[in-house]
Amino acid sequence: MSLALAAVTAILFAAGTWLLLQRRLTRIIIGIGLLGHGANLLLVTSGGRAGSPPVIDGSAGSPAEYSDPLPQALALTAIVITFGVTAFLLALGYRSWQINRDDKVEDDLEDRIVARLNELDGPEGPIDDGDPDTNEFEVEEDAQP
Repeated sequence: MSLALAAVTAILFAAGTWLLLQRRLTRIIIGIGLLGHGANLLLVTSGGRAGSPPVIDGSAGSPAEYSDPLPQALALTAIVITFGVTAFLLALGYRSWQINRDDKVEDDLEDRIVARLNELDGPEGPIDDGDPDTNEFEVEEDAQP
């Protein structure tokens, strides 16, 4: 049984990760949901076999017969976090649809500038031509503090 749950958890994590790498926001939202379900299944599976309730009422014998409440608490926390992230991404997707009529996540202008600068620099690193106007990281030595 635990091997089947481990396989389902691995499939959920793999599919969720693959969907997170897509450019469409709807796929990203579904990927977050799959990752959340995978995390919950992993946490509940790690709790082990079912046992007596963790609340001691005097009817159970040794403490080893109680079930561990920590995985259940962590799963509840993961559910709340997944719900919050999903709600935020749904609001982001709705706003993107209102503005662009599309849910594709585009690169920022700054991302394109950085990519272009990396292409121009080459494998040796940034080109320093000695001009202080083009080198924004150069420190003036004559300046007094």
